[in-house]
Amino acid sequence: MANQGMGFDPDEFQRFAREAGLKLRESRRLLVTVGSIVLVLVTLYSAYYQVEPDEVGLVLRFGRYVRTRGPGPHAKLPFGIERVQKVPVQRQLKQEYGFRTSLAAIQSSKQQNDETRAEALMLTGDLNVATVQWIVQYKIADPYKYLFKLRDVEDTFRLMSEATMRSVVGDHSVTELLTVGREAIAARAKDLLAAMCKRYENGIAVQQLVLQNVDPPEPVRASFNEVNQAIQERERAINDAWAEYNREIPRARGLAEQKIQAAEGYAVERVNQAKGDAERFVALEAEYRKAPEVTRTRLYLETLAQTLPQAGRKLIFDEKAKGILPLFPLGPMQEGRP
Repeated sequence: MANQGMGFDPDEFQRFAREAGLKLRESRRLLVTVGSIVLVLVTLYSAYYQVEPDEVGLVLRFGRYVRTRGPGPHAKLPFGIERVQKVPVQRQLKQEYGFRTSLAAIQSSKQQNDETRAEALMLTGDLNVATVQWIVQYKIADPYKYLFKLRDVEDTFRLMSEATMRSVVGDHSVTELLTVGREAIAARAKDLLAAMCKRYENGIAVQQLVLQNVDPPEPVRASFNEVNQAIQERERAINDAWAEYNREIPRARGLAEQKIQAAEGYAVERVNQAKGDAERFVALEAEYRKAPEVTRTRLYLETLAQTLPQAGRKLIFDEKAKGILPLFPLGPMQEGRP
């Protein structure tokens, strides 16, 4: 009666306790299930990794290299037991020296600062100063060496490239650097940089080294351009003089050869003519001895036949007529003949 007066029901309490325990067990089961699902998801997430087509993945177990995986999906030990470092072995990488590209487009924009100006300023072999800008294009040939053989490989590679370029530029004159020696200098610097990469085992393969702008320093650029312009004008004047020489000398030689040949031909002609006249005179002398009067008359008539046609006005002297008789003009009559 007392318990009923206080409103306490043991059966109800037991039923409530059973329901509370059941709910607690269900909550625990749910929490365990959710935790298991989360654990499985976290495990799967930390165990899965994807390697892109232009990359390879180097798997490290507790920081030690164990294997290399190519492109595609892969699995590893989860929870940081194994880590993956991806290296772009198929991508062509680039480093710029003396400038930095701020916007890569059809018309790229470049920027410079104190650091880029310092790395571009170089001393040439003839003790001149030039600002050299160049680009190195390379690929990662050995990802293992790239990651584990050399510390700070990108910064070290930049210093190696700058050292080789300064060494090669120091062996050439500024004229070679600005004009015909650019390709040879770039090729030599590329070979030295590739040999240095092999010696240091940094896993980098140098693809190309290209010289960009090569100019004198800004304070002396105007004077240097004037000197170059004067040199070009001198070369142009020399070339013009040689062109004039090559044009006039062959012509003078041709004229001289022509005059020599004409003189030799004239000499041969005169000699032959003299020989012919001498032979003719000998022949006449022989005929004259045979018939002096006939030969004298024939020579006289031949001489008149050669001389009279050349005279403009002809006169005949007649001793019997005691005067000069005009020659009957036959020219108009001859011109009127059919």
